[in-house]
Amino acid sequence: MTLNRIPLFITSLGCALLALIVMPDFGSAQAADTLRVGSKRFTESYILGEIVAQAATPHANAVHKQGLGNTAIVFEALKAGSIDVYPEYTGTIAREILKHSEPLSIDDLKRKLAGIGLGVAVPLGFNNTYALAMRAADGERQSIRTLGDLAHHPSLRLGLSHEFIGRLDGWPGLAQRYALAQKPLALDHGLAYEALTSGQVDIIDIYSTDAKINKLGLRVLTDDLNYFPRYDAVLLYRLDVETRFPQAWQALQQLQGRISANDMIAMNAAAELDGQSFTAIAHAFLTRGESRAAKRSGLRDKLHDGDMWRLTRQHVWLVLLSVSLAVLAGVPMGIVAAFAPKARHIVMAVVGVLQTVPSLALLAMLIPVLGMIGTVPAMLALFLYALLPVVRNTCTGLEQVPQGLRLAALALGLERKDRLLHIDLPLALPVILAGVKTAAVMSVGTATIAAFIGAGGYGERIAIGLALNDNDMLLAGAIPAAALALATQFVFELGERIYLRRRTR
Repeated sequence: MTLNRIPLFITSLGCALLALIVMPDFGSAQAADTLRVGSKRFTESYILGEIVAQAATPHANAVHKQGLGNTAIVFEALKAGSIDVYPEYTGTIAREILKHSEPLSIDDLKRKLAGIGLGVAVPLGFNNTYALAMRAADGERQSIRTLGDLAHHPSLRLGLSHEFIGRLDGWPGLAQRYALAQKPLALDHGLAYEALTSGQVDIIDIYSTDAKINKLGLRVLTDDLNYFPRYDAVLLYRLDVETRFPQAWQALQQLQGRISANDMIAMNAAAELDGQSFTAIAHAFLTRGESRAAKRSGLRDKLHDGDMWRLTRQHVWLVLLSVSLAVLAGVPMGIVAAFAPKARHIVMAVVGVLQTVPSLALLAMLIPVLGMIGTVPAMLALFLYALLPVVRNTCTGLEQVPQGLRLAALALGLERKDRLLHIDLPLALPVILAGVKTAAVMSVGTATIAAFIGAGGYGERIAIGLALNDNDMLLAGAIPAAALALATQFVFELGERIYLRRRTR
């Protein structure tokens, strides 16, 4: 590419990227006729979300946006209209969402949610309350049977899920009610059972329908002060679902009371212990078919299943789009930083601060701001993270251009714009490309967070692997991401060699 074509190239790239940005919005408009079912990032929510989606499918075009994260993220997605319905629990709605200190009936929940255009309906038939559990042998040896007994054992090591530690109806209130002095360690719920059985922690938080409670012979501690409310499984939905999808909503009503606690434990076991897919489990339940104990597929099978191309396409799309936007915005910002010393500190401070914001926190903030989940907020987050290396390397590369060459260009009568295009940018290009390479490789890894808000990519497998404590599933997401990062670095290094070779000639 000749230098005089750089402006035309940048303009064309900008137009193409603008079209790509508009495409998701167009897709969202088309999705108005699609019932979008959400779920949180734990086994039971995956299964229930799949049951809801499959129950509605004969009567509407339904999609399951699975594993969107914790309660705060999924609820914001529901309020913003990015999803239409998701399985939730009455105790969570009352305490975590509505911030109500006392249990609320279904009718009370309906009245309080109606003001924000939401509703609660279809009690599924089981109560999945929180509880704390420990190894049965330890409980017997230390005579611990109730939550109140924990106050007499301050040295016990607690490993609690991140959400439980932060919830109003979780650890803060529990510790206050029972005067507990322990300092819990934050663990992913999917890894807590392994940490408990290996002796790394002594007590974990559980859901009463977890499949591993009986398998591992754990002692569930009695809530002797009745701290935890009932967590009856229900559907939390946007009120317009009833009118937009009348037949599908009628079909969902048929789920009321159909899922017992034993049914839910069996379905959780089918996923976590037998290795069955969420899709197969939901289908077996809805058709009352026999749930066959499937052989857990290995790493090779997971790497070569039918989803690999879809996940790769989503991951590459996110990286390519976000890095391209970072180049379009970051290079001009780097130019300003290089030639305007007063603005340099402001520009570098802004992009530096953006890099320090935790990725999931940034996604949680972008969902209510943009009013959507999926590709757009994920792409915007990756774009913000990719800015720093592009801006910094552009500024550094331009500062390294010898002053003598600039004076020579000035003596030849070149204007500032011509000097920038024909002298400064060509000489700084290797350093700029190094920054773009760094941004691209970083984005490949960071893009795995996109799965937590329904944008897909290799992170989808990582999230499911964490939920199921399935190391093969984790590796099936991590290995392709690592391979893509290496391939990205190789492509950039190859491009740098070709450029340097042509420049030498």
